[in-house]
Amino acid sequence: MFARNLFGQKKIFHRFRVGILSIAVLFTISGLPGAIADQSTAAKEGSKMKKIESSLFGKTKEGNEVHAWTLTNANGLKATILDFGGVLYSMDVPDKNGKFENISANLATVPEYQENRPFFGSLVGRFGNRIANGKFKLDGKEYTLPQNNGPNSLHGGLKGFDQKIWSAEPAEDQHTVALRLKYRSQDGEEGYPGNLSATVQYILTDENELIIDYAASSDQPTPINLTNHTFWNLGGATSGSILDHEMLLGATHFLPTDSTLIPTGEILSVKDTPLDFTAKKTIGRDIRDIKEPQFNGGYDHCLILAPPGTADGKYRFCAYVRDPKSGRAMEIKTTEPAVQFYSGNFLNGSIGVGDYKYQKQTAFCLETQHYPDSPNHSNFPSTILVPNKIYRHTTIHRFTVEP
Repeated sequence: MFARNLFGQKKIFHRFRVGILSIAVLFTISGLPGAIADQSTAAKEGSKMKKIESSLFGKTKEGNEVHAWTLTNANGLKATILDFGGVLYSMDVPDKNGKFENISANLATVPEYQENRPFFGSLVGRFGNRIANGKFKLDGKEYTLPQNNGPNSLHGGLKGFDQKIWSAEPAEDQHTVALRLKYRSQDGEEGYPGNLSATVQYILTDENELIIDYAASSDQPTPINLTNHTFWNLGGATSGSILDHEMLLGATHFLPTDSTLIPTGEILSVKDTPLDFTAKKTIGRDIRDIKEPQFNGGYDHCLILAPPGTADGKYRFCAYVRDPKSGRAMEIKTTEPAVQFYSGNFLNGSIGVGDYKYQKQTAFCLETQHYPDSPNHSNFPSTILVPNKIYRHTTIHRFTVEP
């Protein structure tokens, strides 16, 4: 009932039809409000603006070339993706005055992504989020992973998918432009079993959606939990605090954690906690009520998304976020059962493009995923991928402008 009610709100999600681009599930949503709808002239003129461009972005410390791929839709929205780490480097969308600006935090060079590893915009794998003590058991065998976050393994280990160069292939059809990325993770890489082949597509539609579609297969049972780690600021990537952003989440429960951010195994209601975003409120309204020291004065919580409504197919409502100053809004729906909401509590001056310093709570993340530490909790949804099965996960971001 909760998810259905959210979809029924004015200007959230409109009716849709389903189409297919390769392995991706695409949504065409009608009724774009505000300034983005005013940018649609190019679509009426035969999608003259729609294109895919590539350029040399830089080189890794090892001397390997990294390319940037820019997808432009018929309305002028642009998504730039690096083949290093599958990084969503920039996402250019208009504000209520029609001014386009990047809303995705980024760094200036590839070596900075290698050295600082803030995960800005990165594809995360083989297992996003944390695994307790860097260990899990599978079919009676214990596996040991790098402990790169205190006692735990975080975001795939020392050299996860965010540190790899992916092969890239552009694609387009009448209403979309896309970049298909592929990476093969060898058996034993970062301690994980099985040869795993991953494909991730970034798809930009003329309905102003950025769709991230994931697929993977393995020749041995292995845990998998792929996600994207974009840091968003809808006022503009360098516009400062995100605490006045308004947010609505499709989550009625969350996973409490221990002092190292590992789930205790409990599943608790968000009611009467700072995590209750079932009614729209600013990110900063209740943030001072988070007292646990492991969160460093902000949100870094896994919230469980309500099941899809009967009219929504397999997609769960995840989030609606709006910056009141610029009017930019972002709506997210996903096939995943949870989202990690992080309010940038540990940003400490990472230097981005133009020497901008990303300080605490100047960007936020909404990482759609399975539950953290799932291989060690039998009561959590399984994240084990077995041979002859395909892992699939699709998340849709839809950008609008509201007064």
